[in-house]
Amino acid sequence: MLLVVDIGNTNIVWGVYDDRTLAAHWRLATDVKKTSDEYGILFASLLTAAGISPHGLSGTIVSSVVPALIGTFEDMLEQYFHQRPMIVTSDMDTGLTLRYPNPREIGSDRLVNAAAAYHKFRRDLIVVDFGTATTFCAITAEGHYLGGVIAPGLGISAEALFTRAAKLAKVELIRPKTVIGTDTAGSIQAGLLFGYAGLVDTVVRRMEQELGHSAYVIGTGGLSSILAAETSSIQRVEPFLTLEGLELLYRRTRGEA
Repeated sequence: MLLVVDIGNTNIVWGVYDDRTLAAHWRLATDVKKTSDEYGILFASLLTAAGISPHGLSGTIVSSVVPALIGTFEDMLEQYFHQRPMIVTSDMDTGLTLRYPNPREIGSDRLVNAAAAYHKFRRDLIVVDFGTATTFCAITAEGHYLGGVIAPGLGISAEALFTRAAKLAKVELIRPKTVIGTDTAGSIQAGLLFGYAGLVDTVVRRMEQELGHSAYVIGTGGLSSILAAETSSIQRVEPFLTLEGLELLYRRTRGEA
């Protein structure tokens, strides 16, 4: 069994693959203050609760955009699971040609998503990842990673609104019944959800204009299920794209894909 871990700024999404099938997955809050022992006990407990032996792992791979947690997870995985993790970097064989002056600037999550999407669809792609930041990645049918866009995520935008406007309270990020809100909560929800959907559609349209043709647009990330349905540009939602990419890169690095 393969343990795959994606460490984001807000959440740690991880899972276990059994013979290329995602057997179980979890989403935890990212906490740089947690020690390797705390993460080790938490991971081992969740695996055991799912009926998976913590000692039955055959390998691990980690993608992280939080540098402070890489060492923590290396220590945790070696101590609790006796596995030396593979760490995703731009030097790995992703199956892509990185058209970036400095590939090390590309977030490991973006590389993993792009590799998974290209391996799966083999066509001109735009991958939109709704995380702490919302990222857009352009990949050609020839496997060239061209670059993309980074925008503040929906959660960041909402938090900024609540922090800077004294009379506005936090609201649940759900679809309001109407665009024209008849109360404060509905007005905020409409502004956040429909306004953000407009941002996504505009960015995708401008990217396609620069590419000179349309692309197949994929949504992923924690908020993709909420936002994708409100856009006109996202054609497919792949909620586990990052985990799939980690499993793929592990096999590629070992010469199995």
